[in-house]
Amino acid sequence: MTLDLTAGVTAARGFSAAGVAAGLKRTGAKDLALVVNGGPRHQAAGLFTSNRVFAAPVAWSRQAVKDGRLVAVALNSGGANACTGPAGWEDAAQTARLVAQGLACPEADVAVCSTGLIGQRLDMAAVALGVGLALKALAPSGGADAAHAIMTTDTKTKQAAHRDPAGWTIGGMAKGAGMLAPGLATMLVVLTTDADIESNELRLALWAATSVSFDRADSDGCMSTNDSVLLLASGASGTRPDLDDFSDALTAVCVSLARQLIADAEGAEHEITIQVSGAASEEDAVEVARAVARSNLFKCAIAGADPNWGRVLAAVGTTQAAFDPDLIDVAFNGVEVFRQGTPGADRSQVDLTGRQVQVDIDLHAGRHQGVVWTNDLTHGYVSENADYSS
Repeated sequence: MTLDLTAGVTAARGFSAAGVAAGLKRTGAKDLALVVNGGPRHQAAGLFTSNRVFAAPVAWSRQAVKDGRLVAVALNSGGANACTGPAGWEDAAQTARLVAQGLACPEADVAVCSTGLIGQRLDMAAVALGVGLALKALAPSGGADAAHAIMTTDTKTKQAAHRDPAGWTIGGMAKGAGMLAPGLATMLVVLTTDADIESNELRLALWAATSVSFDRADSDGCMSTNDSVLLLASGASGTRPDLDDFSDALTAVCVSLARQLIADAEGAEHEITIQVSGAASEEDAVEVARAVARSNLFKCAIAGADPNWGRVLAAVGTTQAAFDPDLIDVAFNGVEVFRQGTPGADRSQVDLTGRQVQVDIDLHAGRHQGVVWTNDLTHGYVSENADYSS
């Protein structure tokens, strides 16, 4: 399936967006985004972090999308509005209220997303200024500006769109470069479609897409307090999609965005695909892949261009998956370095100088498979997070 990575959240008909500098970031960069569904329909679905410590915007947006309807999403960088108590809830509500007043819609139809440093109140005067500027700047061409405005430690925007031959489109934008670990959903993501589709159908498609995309992106094993994935449908194409085709296209867009997030992970020098096959179940395959993805020893080895299969096997052995250790195969970039419980090809045959790394693990325990995407652990990641609050 061919995707357009130059188009994003306004690729679908009926949507406008804006990204402006409100003054929430000290750098003066864009820091407030607005995405608006102009209809004629306002169907929506959402998934959020399963972290028990969650931000006020997550609490607000969970409530807002519960009825399957959203008119707009307001997003800010420059502050997470997490762990800010009742005042933080009121700040999220006030953000929704400001947008609702400008759009003449109920505040309950406005979702709110925030990203940035935890524990600090938002400058609501700056938010009010930014909402006003964004309302004036709304345009069908505003998707790229919106994608810029939600960046924190990201070095580039993440966008993707699928235009279906049947006449409907799915577009989306995402942000995230650290604290990328699954729990229903990860990062901040806004997806849009002009398909004529019901909210319950959106919910099912979003769950299916997220489970094999954002839930498989595991950069550092750290789950955020603010993770949100929202899907809005305008119905502006007038076309009702085949639901299987829609789900497949949504999954493709989400996989693209998830892999863009991994590619831009903090300090990453290698993008790693961990493919597990021969598993007794898909759950076993994903458990094994995730155990390897979360091994700091393995990730450091990749940073040093060392195809250390011992680190892989040590991580596999921590799982509850069904396997016989004497039957496992492990390959790095196509070179089988461990075969049927014994060393295989010499590791010197593996070339890890490129950015892309493929690790294949065959458990020889069944017919199921699963994949997780991660990245190496570098000095850059440590430096980024050591200095993050300073």
